Amino acid sequence: MNENRPLFVEADFRTSSYSQSEAACVEVADWPTGAAVRDSKHRELGALSFGADEWRAFLDAAT
Repeated sequence: MNENRPLFVEADFRTSSYSQSEAACVEVADWPTGAAVRDSKHRELGALSFGADEWRAFLDAAT
């Protein structure tokens, strides 16, 4: 295991306030070193992690 990566099981994932209870959505966990994203309907499949620069670039492009 890479000790520099946060453990997804310990992450505090959140869902957008725009999500409806039955809608497909992603959840995000923020860390000082980046973020992780996972499918809210398939949490058991894990998450994708992104470094801080990658995450900031995504947020800038999405807004």
